[in-house]
Amino acid sequence: MRNLYINNRFFFTLIGVGILYVLAFFFPIFIYVAHIVLLLCFLAAMVDYLLLFNQKEGVLAQRILPEKLSNGDENPIKIDIKNNYGFKINTKIIDEIPFQFQKRDFLIRKEIDPGRNAFFQYILEPKERGEYNFGSLNVYTSSPIDFVSKRYRFQKNANLAAYPSFVHLRKYELMALQSEFLLGGIKKIRKLGHTMEFEQIKDYVPGDDIRTINWKATSKTNRLMVNQFQDEKSQRIFMLIDTGRTMKMPFKELSLLDYSINATMALSHIILKKGDRAGMMTFSKKTENKIAAENKSGQLKKISESLYNIKTNFFESDFNRLYQDVKYSINQRSLILLFTNFETLDGLNRQLKYLRGISKNHLLVVVFFKNSELQTLIHKNPESMQEIYDEVIAEKFEFEKKLIIQELRKYGIYTVYTLPENLNIDVINKYLEIKARGIL
Repeated sequence: MRNLYINNRFFFTLIGVGILYVLAFFFPIFIYVAHIVLLLCFLAAMVDYLLLFNQKEGVLAQRILPEKLSNGDENPIKIDIKNNYGFKINTKIIDEIPFQFQKRDFLIRKEIDPGRNAFFQYILEPKERGEYNFGSLNVYTSSPIDFVSKRYRFQKNANLAAYPSFVHLRKYELMALQSEFLLGGIKKIRKLGHTMEFEQIKDYVPGDDIRTINWKATSKTNRLMVNQFQDEKSQRIFMLIDTGRTMKMPFKELSLLDYSINATMALSHIILKKGDRAGMMTFSKKTENKIAAENKSGQLKKISESLYNIKTNFFESDFNRLYQDVKYSINQRSLILLFTNFETLDGLNRQLKYLRGISKNHLLVVVFFKNSELQTLIHKNPESMQEIYDEVIAEKFEFEKKLIIQELRKYGIYTVYTLPENLNIDVINKYLEIKARGIL
């Protein structure tokens, strides 16, 4: 009886019977009508109960989960329900989704014909990495009479891990490798000169750079031949992620730290596809999660596991410790992308000597963030004195960010200054630009 639930239609019918009994005080003829309706009501409830509970497995259902969740992305959760009854059923599906989503009004209604399946999906968008526990999949089934319902419970517990964003890796790969197209914000980079990686000698075709003509090969074959070059490979790319307090700031429910983790995952995939070596580390009070720069087959999985396990208390970041560790652990010249955030010029100046120290031996790119809330204030038409004050202060902060960019450029440090939601595209663009210009 724990799976028996009485529906609203039964109670509404009883209310109607009660009204008939009240009318019977004034019109005695209604007493017989009330008796008959009450009897029919209980008979219908008994028939409804027998229809639903006479069959043990009247409904079969399963929740189809992905192998893992992608943090910050839309993840489809699929449900398949089969009706084994000999009549059409109405179902109410309540899935006990993980508490992290704070969704307490989950309800899906479906009508299913006899012997047929209902297949549908809903979307979950996790905002933090970690374990997500699904409870039971509850299916409340009722017949066309709809006086009572029977509850079926399936898949009582299922654990799923939310990893750094990976669902768009294939899309970014196509954007980066098909350089002849301008897709999804990946900008086409004009190559300047040639890298030192010689590939082959080939026949000249219209459009080839005449500066690459190989005159010795041309004289031997009596036709124009040109040298073909390829992008230099096996270059070392390190991504350093600040896990300090400045990265705790949330935008669209996702922290700057998680935006940086997702961007590191996407960029690592592109780096490995380009034949370069990808490595990473995190830092706050000390450096952690160190992954040496390699391009082996399991490197992306190793980086993904390390990114998934990043934990922090958002302490004040120690750039001095970072400089020391980079100096002694990264011996060869590398491209270093430093994911951090500076809100003021004073904040930059306190760490500038360490950044300059890193840039002496490596090509350093500092990645920091635009405040999307400030952008809203700047582009808003003020209508009151308070809004004018807000706009002036927002413009002051934005101007200070531009001074930070100028200060870094003065010492040969490259920058990526972007909105959090555009981070993946912009860091991939910067990597492709550096590769195309051959400045590493």
